Amino acid sequence: MTESAAAPPSLPALTDLPVDGFSVLTSLPGARPFHAASVRRWLYARGATTVDAMTDLPKDFRAALAASYRLRSTKLALVRDSDDGTKKLLIELADGLTIESVLIPEAERTTLCMSTQVGCGVRCAFCASGMLGVVRNLTPGEMVEQFLWARETLAREQRELTNVVVMGGGEPLNNFEHLKVALETINHKDGLGFGARRITVSTIGIPSKIDRMEELGKQVNLAVSLHAPNEELRGRLIPGLDRVPLSDVLAAARRYFDRTGREITFEYVVLKDVNDRPEHARELVRLLRGMRGKVNLIPWNPVGDLPFQRPEREAVDTFAMILDEGGIKSTVRRPRGRDIDAACGQLRRRYPTGEALRNRGE
Repeated sequence: MTESAAAPPSLPALTDLPVDGFSVLTSLPGARPFHAASVRRWLYARGATTVDAMTDLPKDFRAALAASYRLRSTKLALVRDSDDGTKKLLIELADGLTIESVLIPEAERTTLCMSTQVGCGVRCAFCASGMLGVVRNLTPGEMVEQFLWARETLAREQRELTNVVVMGGGEPLNNFEHLKVALETINHKDGLGFGARRITVSTIGIPSKIDRMEELGKQVNLAVSLHAPNEELRGRLIPGLDRVPLSDVLAAARRYFDRTGREITFEYVVLKDVNDRPEHARELVRLLRGMRGKVNLIPWNPVGDLPFQRPEREAVDTFAMILDEGGIKSTVRRPRGRDIDAACGQLRRRYPTGEALRNRGE
């Protein structure tokens, strides 16, 4: 899968335009120079979903705009609500494929987990996203629209989006060019105006592309998915990963911290009797000694047909204690959304296309 992989041709979506690219609209019939900025404000600041809603624009310009562009290319196909407040959004793309986003409320915070690809080529052994492989990259607009659907879903409950984590379906840095455009739109004051410090990009660890992350803006946070404290176990758990030495991944993370001052989060999905033993924790302490950051321990969210088990709470607590005693800060993520298939890729696996969803009568 290369970054040149393209979505099927269709009427272009305004959300695919970079923030500074709306000037192309001034070539449409009836346009005046200030109309480009007006359309952008309607789309992002006011959340317009139809051209007709842009009532302060001339009718001939609106007609030309509607004939040339769609405001969005995606549809919100399904929202599943968990008893704990987590929401799983199934989004249908223009070509009929589906992707997922997850909204996770926590006290005053609400975090959006956002996808960057249809499926995933990394193929973590414990994750549903990679079970169907990677189909294609998302366009910038398909990523931006996940933010818009999330914002609108939360608005109905009078909640606001406070954080974005790019860690849904796909490996974000394998779609870097489109991700860069999408995050510029999400962050820019003339786009969605969402602070860069509230955005985290989570990657399996591709050193050359971690080095490019500075292009996203110096305040974007970096999370590196380790899942194992040594090369052999990491290779078994992530079979689709290019054999990049852990030392190279950590060196790239250090460089990112040195350039940005943003501490690194190391994600570690905990699997019973696989990577949850005290010796694994001690090995992780040795691996991360001297790194500026923390470890986020994630007890595995069960996925049907996969040969893993959720770790015992005592094992996770012991693991965290060993990290803390070794000078490595850690947090344990509370399990969320287990009643709505909230683990990455589970809902899309059930409904890989919008047609599959409709055929199931939901």
